[in-house]
Amino acid sequence: MDQPSGRSFMQVLCEKYSPENFPYRRGPGMGVHVPATPQGSPMKDRLNLPSVLVLNSCGITCAGDENEIAAFCAHVSELDLSDNKLEDWHEVSKIVSNVPHLEFLNLSSNPLSLSVLERRCAGSFAGVRKLVLNNSKASWETVHTILQELPDLEELFLCLNDYETVSCSPVCCQSLKLLHITDNNLQDWTEIRKLGIMFPSLDTLILANNNLTTIEESEDSLARLFPNLRSINLHKSAGLHCWEDIDKLNSFPKLEEVKLLGIPLLQSYTTEERRKLLIARLPSIVKLNGSIVADGEREDSERFFIRYYMEFPEEEVPFRYHELVTKYGKLEPLAVVDLRPQSSVKVEIHFQDKVEEMSIRLDQTVAELKKQLKTVVQLSTSNMLLFYLDQEAPFGPEEMKYSSRALHSYGIRDGDKIYVEPRIK
Repeated sequence: MDQPSGRSFMQVLCEKYSPENFPYRRGPGMGVHVPATPQGSPMKDRLNLPSVLVLNSCGITCAGDENEIAAFCAHVSELDLSDNKLEDWHEVSKIVSNVPHLEFLNLSSNPLSLSVLERRCAGSFAGVRKLVLNNSKASWETVHTILQELPDLEELFLCLNDYETVSCSPVCCQSLKLLHITDNNLQDWTEIRKLGIMFPSLDTLILANNNLTTIEESEDSLARLFPNLRSINLHKSAGLHCWEDIDKLNSFPKLEEVKLLGIPLLQSYTTEERRKLLIARLPSIVKLNGSIVADGEREDSERFFIRYYMEFPEEEVPFRYHELVTKYGKLEPLAVVDLRPQSSVKVEIHFQDKVEEMSIRLDQTVAELKKQLKTVVQLSTSNMLLFYLDQEAPFGPEEMKYSSRALHSYGIRDGDKIYVEPRIK
């Protein structure tokens, strides 16, 4: 029977991990010795194979000799075959069925969309715990077949597969803890609820870069759909426009980590307002957008929330406001304090027997100040010495000798004095 055209898995394996390209290293799983066959196998007597094989972007189209795969890959636990040219699930099965301890398999960006995955082929994936099918355009029928044959699957990656809907599997996958389904086009919450039905033990749900609209679900229903959800990522969910959608996240009984960057609802707020309002509305979370929420930050955010809404009309005040008023009481508005540094000051310019009050900018340099003083003291800038006297300084005047030094670095304040003297030649 003719092999499919292209490079085989075994061919690429022999090339990449030959002793010339991958020098022998001692240790378990580093070097695998296989005696030469009577027919004179073209392979080397020894390949130095690690337990993690990375064979991405190698032009692989088929498996190659299955006996040789079995001989060399008995110890392999992770296999990256992403961005190859595998288009037949049967060829993938030939590889995987001969890697008995395989736990991680990456098939991203292989053109498998037109191939039908039969259950007997899917059975060879049985030991896999982490499966990556990003940009494979794998159909939901293929995903369902895999789910039925992988009893220990814990992590599934289905990104960039152009999904607009979710097709429910006839069998729930109780083992799955993490689902990464970003960069698709899942807009309606009814599609997301199907994921909750299929994966009742889900711990982490990553939905970033979908066009998810409002969360149309009752609180009780959300709690039943995702009873074990600990982390959710809704980055760039373009359809989330109201705070009620954020409040509904509180319905997940075990939720403690949320990612919510780049959604329209939050665009009009400053970074500080955004974080504080989210923390105050989500009392159970311990991590927001990747950053730990400290106890002190939570209290600051909840107090900020009270003050933020205290002037709103009663009909616009969220329920959370009343909960926090019960916790902290009604707070006084914070005093408005302008902490911006002064941009200019009024100082006394002393030259010979003359004293003149001037306003000077603090963002200018000593050299620029000398130019400003030329008309006042009738000296050239090269013939001018400046001395700064802080009205509270105990050590007397300080010479302003560095032309490029900014005036604000001296700490000049209103009422201080600057003395001008001619340079002695």
